[in-house]
Amino acid sequence: MRDLALPSIFFITVLLLIGLFFFIRASVKDRTQKVTLIAPDAEDVTLNQLEAYLKQRAYQLVGMNRDQAQLTFEGIVRPSLGLAIFLMLLAAVSLLCLSLVVAIQWPAIGIWSTSLVALSPLTLLFYWKKAQRSEQVVLKVESLSQAEPSTAESRTLVTVVAHRDELTALKSALKYRPMATP
Repeated sequence: MRDLALPSIFFITVLLLIGLFFFIRASVKDRTQKVTLIAPDAEDVTLNQLEAYLKQRAYQLVGMNRDQAQLTFEGIVRPSLGLAIFLMLLAAVSLLCLSLVVAIQWPAIGIWSTSLVALSPLTLLFYWKKAQRSEQVVLKVESLSQAEPSTAESRTLVTVVAHRDELTALKSALKYRPMATP
């Protein structure tokens, strides 16, 4: 029974490293979502608010489709230094654990297995290169007054396609409420 302890620990450590690999890969995955919001103002006021907000966040207008009443903004997403350091530390600790298990399992390799920790800055490079990318925000603004003539107030339906973090920031900054789903 004792002979199986180290191989099983080695196996579990390798499984944890595989999980870490997929976690690091997922940190740069595109998370674009579509959301429909209701703005309390008229269509032109809402459009001006959205344009000012996106320009403040360093987005630029790159396309306008008049047929679909759609605007496309583009900006550069910068990588997070905190997340980059966190991922590198996770990789360093995981590689240290692997090197200790290897050193115990195969004593001939010994302390040289701890040199695996030197691979952890590769995580930082991977994240930094992949996380900085061009990102688009697509807006479609429609007046609800035309769709619902019975309402006296003017409201606007805003459909936004963007990264989920950008959507969260937009909702909290402009206080638009999500459209109720049936």
